[in-house]
Amino acid sequence: MSYAESVPRKSPLVIGHRGAPGYRPEHSRSSYELALAMGVDAVEPDVVATKDGVLIVRHENEISGTTDVAEHPEFADRRTTKRVDGEALTGWFCEDFTWAELTTLRSRERLPEVRAASASFDGSQAILRLRDVLDIVREGSSEHGREIGVVLEVKHATYFASIGLDLAPLIARDLREAGWADGELPLIVESFESTVLAQLKSLGVAASYVYLIEAAGRPYDLLVAHGAAGQTYNEAVTASGLDALAGVVDGISVDKRMLLARGNTIVADAHARGLTVFTWTCRPENRFLAPEFRGAGGKSAYGDYEAEWGVIASTGVDGVFVDHPDLGVGFFRG
Repeated sequence: MSYAESVPRKSPLVIGHRGAPGYRPEHSRSSYELALAMGVDAVEPDVVATKDGVLIVRHENEISGTTDVAEHPEFADRRTTKRVDGEALTGWFCEDFTWAELTTLRSRERLPEVRAASASFDGSQAILRLRDVLDIVREGSSEHGREIGVVLEVKHATYFASIGLDLAPLIARDLREAGWADGELPLIVESFESTVLAQLKSLGVAASYVYLIEAAGRPYDLLVAHGAAGQTYNEAVTASGLDALAGVVDGISVDKRMLLARGNTIVADAHARGLTVFTWTCRPENRFLAPEFRGAGGKSAYGDYEAEWGVIASTGVDGVFVDHPDLGVGFFRG
């Protein structure tokens, strides 16, 4: 059965968010391999593109926070300021590099002030392509003797299209070449932009399609297409918004703050329309917990995460993204 079918699960899918970034630099090989070993149902790679059309896994196309690019004098002149999804960002951007150039960089922890142990692995691992992650998961499924899925997040599709790098055909190409596009392996495709989900569907990629929803704001593709008339994220989870999504996507994935809000009925409302619901991101550190669940010891210490996760689980959510797969598996399958 597809991971995003509308039949409610007794316990939610546990999805390793960029692997196991609570313990290893996100999107690194060791992060994914650790997540698989810790028992996740799936892992989530974020996909962006290089200048020469190679899909890599990075949280953002601006790579100075997750690589050592700033320490490479040969790339000093690539530092620039761009507007991505309407926001000005300064740094180094993957679309200004070829894949061959990016192979000279090494990964680093994005949040070293919170995850110092993970930062101890800085500089030891190369950037991965999407193809690499697909192969890691296929091999890991065989090694661990269970079916493990991929939840592929498409990042900044409208922006990349504006610079001549259409992500949908590149993603379809890699999925087909890796044997992940025909429905034999558990694949979910998600994005904050519904336009690219429709494009991938039209290209015949057999997957479950999930619409990512922020707690506030408006998707960039709809902002570009419709301006202030474009639907907001909050409008997407109203009764009429969910009615419009039913049959177009298989599910939604919402900011956990929306499920923690008192009196919300998002999961029940979505289920009533045949939509599954995922949520992001379940993390144990005080920095990421809702205020009422924080404890002593500073932002890197664990708070009362089990209480927060209990509220999330009580909504009947179908899938949770976690940074610490062992904690997620232990709690949500317990």
